[in-house]
Amino acid sequence: MRRVKLDKIDRRILRDLQEDGRMTNVELARRAGISAPPCLRRVRALEEAQYIRGYHADINPEAMGYGVTVFAQVGLSSQAEADLRSFEDLVNTWPLVRECHMLAGETDFLLKIVAEDWDSYQRFLTTQLTAAPNVSHVKSALAIRTGKLLPGVPIDVDGDE
Repeated sequence: MRRVKLDKIDRRILRDLQEDGRMTNVELARRAGISAPPCLRRVRALEEAQYIRGYHADINPEAMGYGVTVFAQVGLSSQAEADLRSFEDLVNTWPLVRECHMLAGETDFLLKIVAEDWDSYQRFLTTQLTAAPNVSHVKSALAIRTGKLLPGVPIDVDGDE
């Protein structure tokens, strides 16, 4: 992985792509104040350096029939590295789990889970999550609404290089 030193143009490209990943290279170049060929080279360098991990569509969960979002705090019986990795590997096989974060503190993992309804979540909870090896406890928090949902990170275009 080649590291790229980010200048103002790179940060502008990253900010604009983060806001609209479908933006054409011509529009991206126009906004960055450069021509299209060097813009495309910069984007490819940012991808290669893994500043850009990928592109995706932002799908509306409710439109797809997933009306429930739950944040599950999972505690494991063992925090040995092999057991932590084993749990993460298992989580990666569960499509309903959309995010998995290992935490420091009382909770070992925080999972973001989507389900069609509360009953579907409870089935997942009892047949898969709490039944998983090494899981000692789970605390579920039902999301009532989302007040803010911004992907990525804040990008200060005029910040220090």
